[in-house]
Amino acid sequence: MIMIIVRFSKNLKSRDGSPYSFPSLSRRFSLWSMKKDPDLESALYHNRRWIVNNQIKNMILRYPNQTVPVNFLQKKFKTLDLQGRALNWLNKYPCCFEVFQENGEHYCRLTKRMLCLVEEEESVKKEQELVFAERLAKILMMSWNKRVNVVKLDELKRSLGFPDDYLLRILPKHPEMFRLVNHSGRKSALEVELVSWKPELAISHLEISAHKQNIEPCFSCSLPLTWAKSWERFNEFNSTPYVSPYVDPSGLFEGSKEKEKRTVALVHELLSLTLWKKMSIVKLGHFKRELALPEKLNVFLLHHPGIFYVSNKYKSYTVLLRDGYRGSELVQRDSLVIVKDKFGELMQEGLHEYNQRRRLLNLEKRKKGIIVPKLEKRKDKNAEMSEEEDQVSRVGLFDPEERKRFYKILFDEDP
Repeated sequence: MIMIIVRFSKNLKSRDGSPYSFPSLSRRFSLWSMKKDPDLESALYHNRRWIVNNQIKNMILRYPNQTVPVNFLQKKFKTLDLQGRALNWLNKYPCCFEVFQENGEHYCRLTKRMLCLVEEEESVKKEQELVFAERLAKILMMSWNKRVNVVKLDELKRSLGFPDDYLLRILPKHPEMFRLVNHSGRKSALEVELVSWKPELAISHLEISAHKQNIEPCFSCSLPLTWAKSWERFNEFNSTPYVSPYVDPSGLFEGSKEKEKRTVALVHELLSLTLWKKMSIVKLGHFKRELALPEKLNVFLLHHPGIFYVSNKYKSYTVLLRDGYRGSELVQRDSLVIVKDKFGELMQEGLHEYNQRRRLLNLEKRKKGIIVPKLEKRKDKNAEMSEEEDQVSRVGLFDPEERKRFYKILFDEDP
């Protein structure tokens, strides 16, 4: 379908007679070749509400007296990719957020149960400071010049579990491992540099796992056996020796099997270091220079569907590590993830309480003879559509006449 559209798009005219232009056609279609995995898509869905409420929690904690005007949160709603009223959203989670009124204005603060979880999370972070230092060292050891820009690291700090003040909390305690450098003098050029190589850390997650099983390190594939071609490509790729992501890439030739093997191992290792074994492809792409990643990173990831899963849920492309999940659940849960899961359970408890309260209120209204209007069930704007339907809709062929002319050219022209 995509090939045909690209081939005949030059002949398609808009209403004014000028050639029809397809908005970012190749970019929009580039990630639609991976089949949906319901379990992994479900894992992303469960994280969605948690991410939003975690950001609201952090805003409240940073605000003076940890009490924030609801109007302030309303202004931040667009940055959270949310629509509607902030007050309605907060009221859905009474176990997490306490909303009250003062001088005619609504305010929000964290509930006592939420504050207890915040304290527990902070306690776990203190216990894991050495783990954070090792994760940071591993990332620096995989980079070609053993240093990474601070601005880029900040984008990954939550995925890696780092506290917001990791530079102040971790670096001063480990001067033998890290130092801050700035070769240009610009604030945005600040970098964390590795002071000394740590051989004991230059062992990947796959190598540790293989050592425990007393086997040679290799990748695993969790694709269905019916994916014969993908399995064939995977077995061919996996037949060559494993290349550690901590190997110096300067000695590997561009386009060689060894280079590809190291790049796959590097992305695998980086995802293994994250709490949820996943990462935004956009954020991962910011490390192309430091980690010597391929220019067409999305295409590269799609070449290895047995190892990585690429999703475009919520119009945000994310790569997940397949062997990090069993169904929709993580194989191994970090201590921080356990605490954050408690936050998720508290959210669900509050949401259930909110829904029950609304149901009882509607029942009372019906008993009194008040007609409760039925809300039209809206189709989830993030609901999945078929690949073909999405390709057509993304090209912008919503107008019936436009669509007729498009298909006339598409199928009436001789190949």
